[in-house]
Amino acid sequence: MTHPALVPASVAVITGGASGIGLAAALRFAAIGMRVVVVDWRADLLAPAEQALKAAGAAEVMTSAADVSNRAALEQLEAEIAGRFGGTDILMNNAGVQPGSALFGPDEAWQKVIGVNLWGIIHGSRVFAPRMMSRGRDGMIINTGSKQGITMPPGDPAYNVSKSGVKTFTEALAHELRNTDGHRLTAHLMIPGFVFTDLTRGERTDKPAGAWTADQAAEFMVESINRGDFYILCPDNDVPRGLDEKRMAWAMGDIIENRPPLSRWHPDWAGKFADYVAGD
Repeated sequence: MTHPALVPASVAVITGGASGIGLAAALRFAAIGMRVVVVDWRADLLAPAEQALKAAGAAEVMTSAADVSNRAALEQLEAEIAGRFGGTDILMNNAGVQPGSALFGPDEAWQKVIGVNLWGIIHGSRVFAPRMMSRGRDGMIINTGSKQGITMPPGDPAYNVSKSGVKTFTEALAHELRNTDGHRLTAHLMIPGFVFTDLTRGERTDKPAGAWTADQAAEFMVESINRGDFYILCPDNDVPRGLDEKRMAWAMGDIIENRPPLSRWHPDWAGKFADYVAGD
C-alpha cells in the first residue's frame, strides 16, 4: 500500500528542510518527482538544498527562509505556494531547535524552543490545513515530535514540554480530520529515535554507532505512512522498539500506579524500573 499523496503531482512543503531529517524526507519526495518547497531559517543552507533536490529529480523546487514561529510569515508563505503551485498536498512541520534549557533558566531559551518546536507546528497546521482540506486532494500533515516528549528524561525541560505539546496537538489534529467530511487528509506523528543531525551533533564529526542516519529515519517514516501508521515510532541502532515501548508504558504507569513523577530516575524506583525492563 502506498499513501495516495506520494505521487509526482504532489506539492510537498518541509520546514526545517535544509538539513537532517527534513532534507532526507525532501530528497525522498523529490525522487518521486514532486514539487518541493523547503523552509529553513538558515538561509545559507537553502541553495545547496535546492541543488540537491533538483539533482534528486524534483519537478520544481522553491525555498524560503520563513520563521515558523511567526504565524504571519507562514500565512504569506502559504499564499505564495498556493499562487505558484495551486496549494499544498504534503506538509511536514519538522523545524526544531534544542539550545538547551533549565527549569529556572533564561526565558529566552524557553521562548525560542516553544516558539519553533510547538508554535511552529501549531501555526503550520492551522495555516496550511484549511486550503489543503478544501482542495479535496489526497494529502497529509506530518508533525515531528520526539521520544523525549513521551518519556520526559530530565535535563532539558523546555524541549520536553514542546515535544509533549506536539504529540497532544497532532493527536487532536488527527481526531479532527477523521471527524470532518469533504477532505482526503491524514495526520501523522513522526517520533525520531537517536538520529545524527545538526540538532544532535554537538561537537561530534562522526556519527555515533548508536545513531541512525537522517536517511534511515526518512525511509522508516515513508514505510510507516504507507502502512497507515499515525505514530511513527523510530528505533535506532541503540534502542530497539521493545525498549521504547517499555519506557513509554512505565511513564504512563507513574500516573496509573501513583508513583513519583519521572520515577525512572527516582532513587526509590530506578531499581524497580531496571527489573521491569529486564523482565519478560
